[in-house]
Amino acid sequence: MRGYFDYNATTPLHPAARAAWLEATDRCWQNPSSLYREAAAVKHRLEEARERLADLLGCDPGRVIFTSGATESNNALVRWLAQKSGPEGRVVSSSMEHPSLAEPLEHEFRGRVIKVPAHADTSLNLEAADRLIQPENTALVTVMAANNESGTLNPWRDLAALCRARQVPYHCDASQWIGKMPLMGLGECDYLTGSAHKFGGPKGTGFLVVRDENERLHLARGGPQEEGRRAGTENYPAIEATVAALEAVEETLAAVAPQQKAFRDAFETTLCTLIPGTRIVGREVPRLWNTSLMVLPAHDHRKWLGRLSQAGFAVSTGSACSAGDKGASSVMQAIHAPVEEWRRVLRISGGWETTEEEWNGLADALQKVGAGL
Repeated sequence: MRGYFDYNATTPLHPAARAAWLEATDRCWQNPSSLYREAAAVKHRLEEARERLADLLGCDPGRVIFTSGATESNNALVRWLAQKSGPEGRVVSSSMEHPSLAEPLEHEFRGRVIKVPAHADTSLNLEAADRLIQPENTALVTVMAANNESGTLNPWRDLAALCRARQVPYHCDASQWIGKMPLMGLGECDYLTGSAHKFGGPKGTGFLVVRDENERLHLARGGPQEEGRRAGTENYPAIEATVAALEAVEETLAAVAPQQKAFRDAFETTLCTLIPGTRIVGREVPRLWNTSLMVLPAHDHRKWLGRLSQAGFAVSTGSACSAGDKGASSVMQAIHAPVEEWRRVLRISGGWETTEEEWNGLADALQKVGAGL
């Protein structure tokens, strides 16, 4: 493969995560819930990993529940809050949430999900959010930190403060933010979702941060694990690998991000010259440094994807979790883009070690593919 540009879908395993997983698998394979000495040592290391993650996020370790990833975390939180809030509770959400949150919201709060509109530049309409958040009947406000398609950064800190002032719980799906942007005290959010494979950790591992360690939500019943909140033997090696990956990425982020942003920006400028009529969605607003959502001037995006794959480049048509949904992009729908543009969208997302040559190679490949279609 000449260039992998689908980091927002999943990332390769970070070397630090691999080393941590191998060591934990070899030396700490015992069940942390068992009572003998070796199991107690695994339990101790599991709790140390929880404390390290909590320190990175800026929250109390007792608030952290390890899960299988963002989908489980989002579904469990929405289901629990729906049961807790009763039939009158409503949710204020954005119109561009990931399917792992948007779909359970529609299922559990049918007809009671109020969506904050987006501006044409993909930024959240914060003034509209201010009007829609009513403390008397809002069970939850949930807006992601960074959009998985356009990379648009949302004002999660402003929303958290607004909700705190009105005593309304705020949930932030930070799956795309974590590992690409400074953590900046994400633990200030009442509820927080993260997924390890988005930042170099193993698949099938993630976490949910809850508002209060005494909240008795049950992600799974049948055992005392995770303080009785999620039954089932904890996957300590994967948890250790998750924390090791995040520590490693966070350590190098300040040096990597500016350089990668420069590569991405130069790529967009070059591409718009090579293929006139190309439009970069959300180019005017703060975005993740690795992400470019583009509308090409012609041809179905599946043709672009297939030809680019043959040329050795991996890109996406949008969210991997909604790729089969008639090719519709939630961002394109939210900004009311013309329907005929929906099938000309490609999402490019690089990584921490993507080279300038790979970005340039992708621009050249796009031009050649376009000329041949």
